[in-house]
Amino acid sequence: MSSERTEVQVRPGVESDLDALTDIYNHYVRETPITFDTATFTPVERRPWLLSHPEDGPHRLMVATAGDSQRILGYATSSAFRPKPAYETSVEVTIYLAPDAGGRGVGTLLYKALFAALADEDLHRAYAGIAQPNEASVRLHERFGFRHVGTYREVGRKFGRYWDVAWYEKDL
Repeated sequence: MSSERTEVQVRPGVESDLDALTDIYNHYVRETPITFDTATFTPVERRPWLLSHPEDGPHRLMVATAGDSQRILGYATSSAFRPKPAYETSVEVTIYLAPDAGGRGVGTLLYKALFAALADEDLHRAYAGIAQPNEASVRLHERFGFRHVGTYREVGRKFGRYWDVAWYEKDL
């Protein structure tokens, strides 16, 4: 990758992004405890996930692309926090970056766009679960006003060990 600064653009995700988004997510399934999924997905299997994030409403998908190439550098989503109706003013947010896109401000741009898109929605809180350790994600969330509200200890088992998940919340 070149060291020159690439212009990053953020836009709503569309169906033609599905292959690239699936590739990014599968990297984290295979290589990290960041997601507790343990089997990779095909784009067809991920299609319902993509379609659950329309261009409007509280459940959004924002995609960051690299300037001229339009290569997808990462994505951010807001999704239902829990399925019961009383939770509808809460969302769970997350970011996944291409393996070579970290440390370049892409996550910051994605969250700025996501929270701007959500500003006029009837939402009260955003939540983020961060598998530990993940200092970069903790710093990003704290920069956006998230505060730590608790940690589920050894809540998930992957790669033959147990992982904690720290939970963060933000007023919307």
